Amino acid sequence: MVASHAAGPIEVRKTHDSMATTAFPSRDDFAALLNESLGGEDESFEGKVVKGIVTGIENDLAVIDVGLKSEGRVPLREFAAPGQKAELSIGDEVEVFVDRVENSQGEAMLSRDRARREAAWDTLEKEYDAGNRVEGTIFGRVKGGFTVDLGGAVAFLPGSQVDIRPVRDVGPLMDMLQPFQILKMDRRRGNIVVSRRAILEETRAEQRSGLILSLAEGQVLEGIVKNITDYGAFVDLGGIDGLLHVTDISYKRVNHPSEVLNIGDTAKVQIIRINRETQRISLGMKQLEADPWEGATAKYPVDGAFTGRVTNITEYGAFVELEPGIEGLVHVSEMSWTKKNVHPGKIVSTSQEVEVKVLEVDEEKRRISLGLKQAQANPWVEFADKYPVGSQVEGEVKNSTEFGLFVGLPGDVDGMVHMSDIAWGISGEEALALHHKSETVKAVVLDVDVEKERISLGMKQLERGGVGGAVSAAGGGGGGAAKKGDVLTVTVLDVKDGGLDVQVGDDGPTGFAKRTDLGRDRDEQRPERFQVGQKFDAVVIGFDRSKKPNFSIKAMQIAEEKQAVAQYGSSDSGASLGDILGQALKEAESKKTTKKKK
Repeated sequence: MVASHAAGPIEVRKTHDSMATTAFPSRDDFAALLNESLGGEDESFEGKVVKGIVTGIENDLAVIDVGLKSEGRVPLREFAAPGQKAELSIGDEVEVFVDRVENSQGEAMLSRDRARREAAWDTLEKEYDAGNRVEGTIFGRVKGGFTVDLGGAVAFLPGSQVDIRPVRDVGPLMDMLQPFQILKMDRRRGNIVVSRRAILEETRAEQRSGLILSLAEGQVLEGIVKNITDYGAFVDLGGIDGLLHVTDISYKRVNHPSEVLNIGDTAKVQIIRINRETQRISLGMKQLEADPWEGATAKYPVDGAFTGRVTNITEYGAFVELEPGIEGLVHVSEMSWTKKNVHPGKIVSTSQEVEVKVLEVDEEKRRISLGLKQAQANPWVEFADKYPVGSQVEGEVKNSTEFGLFVGLPGDVDGMVHMSDIAWGISGEEALALHHKSETVKAVVLDVDVEKERISLGMKQLERGGVGGAVSAAGGGGGGAAKKGDVLTVTVLDVKDGGLDVQVGDDGPTGFAKRTDLGRDRDEQRPERFQVGQKFDAVVIGFDRSKKPNFSIKAMQIAEEKQAVAQYGSSDSGASLGDILGQALKEAESKKTTKKKK
């Protein structure tokens, strides 16, 4: 039967008598005849999987007859599994998918892949609905994962679903038939997602359930270190993993598990706890060793001195290892007698060998309190022994506060000079201003409190007469303190070009009267008019940097003049200044004479 397309469809029929040519009525009639020859309209081959016979093999193509008017050709690779060679022979019966009954070359369009895919989808849908595993082969790599052949249907295997742990090399898993779990499938979109990890986890869970029943707390066994983290190591006990926490690796300090263990190591461990509900196992290594804390109270008695190694430094102190497994804490307050509010790292360093004393032991809580400063001589005690009260010391002004000066003393200790003990007759800011930071000064030890770590100093006590009684403002004799504004009787100790060295009474404080303060008139301001041992009255006008009083006859005369004017006259009284001063001087002289007679 041959179809002609020259002047419209025609059919050529051969009869007993002759050949007759008849025009084909219409295209619809031709389709009906074709359907009839294929078994009827309901049994159309297109879009169906049918059986065929291999009639020939041409190069890399298989010629297959499915009962149509023409045969079809299918690539041989479609009859082979990924990575394998097709084993196909003439006469073999195969299933193929009819894509089209006839193409432009008049051949049937057949596909073995489509046939396998359709058959595979039917099977996979049943297995997916039933929740069953399926078998497949990983045959390719794509973005984010791999492709899997599930008996003709291609599925996607995400990289995270290949194994329980990340797999660096998937090569050994390629082209190998193995089970998978279907996570999702959509036939309309041709999308299937599978997981190999789900199968492994399910198998592992079954193994864990069986194995965990055979384990008991306290049991000792060997395992392989599979993974190491900051907080511990995971050990494979033969199908089930246990966690070996970093604190259970050893009694001695372990900062990171990698300091003791490596991946692949065989570790002897003891089961500490088993949670059968969560199937979690806690392991320990140090439990297989002798506990160093047993008898620690006897080994490390209070006040005992020991040598240890600094293992860790924090803001609140330093940890010192006395022996492997036993560490004590030196609190920051117990690190130094003299260095207060200093970071421990500025006093000790890691791995440094130090001498310590045991302050307290709590064997139950596994704590030992240590003291670093207690193993050293107490500088406050040493100072008290070397410089008893009344001793003279010298030091540098470290700091000035609102209530006094802090002076650095021998032995790296500080003493304080209260502002009232800086100078005679002066206090407050005026006394503090007499000295500056870093200045070297001398002082007397007034008190030492070893327990409170305090040293009281005095500077004015070094001045002559500083411990005498009070001196009257009128200038009476006797030693004593000199205050600003006091009028005192002084004795000339030395005559200098610039003025006079003088002393209050016989044992009072010494001071100085400048040339310009020896009188109001220039003729009176000659120091040579005075002699050593001569006495005169003067007013205290201030103090020099060494806290010695400065005296002035001139200031006293001016003050007396003002007082006389106020007492004996005014600007309109008619009395002359000479009369007023004469009267004032007479009274002053009369008072002195009376006092001497008494």
